[in-house]
Amino acid sequence: MASLEEIDDRVAAAAFRRLVRHLRQRADAQNVDLMGLAGFCRNCLADWVRQASAETDRPLDADEARTAIYGMSYAVWKAAHQKDATPEQLARMQESMAKNRLEHDLDDALDDSFPASDPPSMTQPGG
Repeated sequence: MASLEEIDDRVAAAAFRRLVRHLRQRADAQNVDLMGLAGFCRNCLADWVRQASAETDRPLDADEARTAIYGMSYAVWKAAHQKDATPEQLARMQESMAKNRLEHDLDDALDDSFPASDPPSMTQPGG
């Protein structure tokens, strides 16, 4: 089975573009619902694109990245498609975002524990 890193960049880019087109077509899928179910939304995708572009010779700002994801300016998309969130939607989103923080905190804790958690034979000369 191929790991994520083994997927050819062209294949990954094609899949990403298909996801973006799908989200553009499904404007009825509200960002707050995406956040509540999966812990990410269109704005997250735009942020990830912006962050990844910072490492290139053509960095995108937040508005450019959102336009790339939404297919139009965020303000236009929001006016045309975004509905007011219900209290239930907001509660689901908060619960989901807490799971994201827990995973992030665990990753940070594991990163901070290395190499201390390695056996002494790996971290101490002659150990």
